[in-house]
Amino acid sequence: MHRRAFLAGVFAVVLVGCSSGPATTAGGEGGQGAAAGEKKIRIGFIPKGTTHEFWKGMQAGAEKAAGELNVDLTWKGPLKEDDRDEQTKVVENFTAEKLDGIVLAPLDDQALRPPVEEAQAAGIPIIIVDSALQGVKTVSFISTDNFAAGKLGGEKLVKVMGGKGRVILLRYAEGSASTSEREKGFLEAAKAGGLEVVSSEQYGGATRESAQSASENLIARYKKGEALDVEGIFCPNESTTFGMLRALQNAKLNGKVKFVGFDSSKELIDGITAGDIEGLVLQNPNKMGYMAVTNMVKSLKKESVPEKIDTGAVVVDKANLDSADVKALLGVK
Repeated sequence: MHRRAFLAGVFAVVLVGCSSGPATTAGGEGGQGAAAGEKKIRIGFIPKGTTHEFWKGMQAGAEKAAGELNVDLTWKGPLKEDDRDEQTKVVENFTAEKLDGIVLAPLDDQALRPPVEEAQAAGIPIIIVDSALQGVKTVSFISTDNFAAGKLGGEKLVKVMGGKGRVILLRYAEGSASTSEREKGFLEAAKAGGLEVVSSEQYGGATRESAQSASENLIARYKKGEALDVEGIFCPNESTTFGMLRALQNAKLNGKVKFVGFDSSKELIDGITAGDIEGLVLQNPNKMGYMAVTNMVKSLKKESVPEKIDTGAVVVDKANLDSADVKALLGVK
């Protein structure tokens, strides 16, 4: 398959069921979730945000499972990934609606505890996806092993830098458990591989715009003449990776520094093909969404559900972009 056709297939999968704030519902006919005359299972699914491609991919997987199982699925989350109050409100509303189950990707590993505990007290089971919630036992936690995935990113940067040089880590946001684990994994691998981390305290924030601004500030700090006084950069999610890519391109430094990022979008895959990005650590949000809905249905039917499910991650670069493994990860046949 030609690369152009492959990419078109990848992003057709990711963009299915796009949402940008308002609640959307999905369900199917003839599935296994509800027999004829039986009340449909109602599940609320709350992502961290509704704009990044990662969540659109997760929504596509969740809606696929809902269609197969004839489940009423309501997808609703905050527009931006820093609106803890809005996400809390969605959990509270779903609790008040007495849904059968709630799937949540918590924006903050502490702040979302009270509304989750209130939902559980009301008899509503919770499955957590993507990012951990501290101090609360839920039906299941379905996620990438984020520490291991961060290590993959660090090991990739060590390899392309030949085990020496200065690197920058642009973090995502405080309170985000998933990206915090990726950052820890990256730092461990980078330091073990001989790299010198010269900056690891800056945060890109929840949007592409804030990430680009933070990236531009970092570039200005480490720029020497027409070059950058670091040899490598790592970013732990889609928005920080995109913001850094744009900042490097605008400064005409793209391709002149070894850059490894996390998650995918059309622009980031284009960055790999152009040689601006050495590699991306890719998760499987489609699988995460699909397994969250299927396992919630199993739990509601009193079937056994694993307490923790690792949905996997892989580093994608020019060498394996068209490989069978990458196509399988992204759902491309």
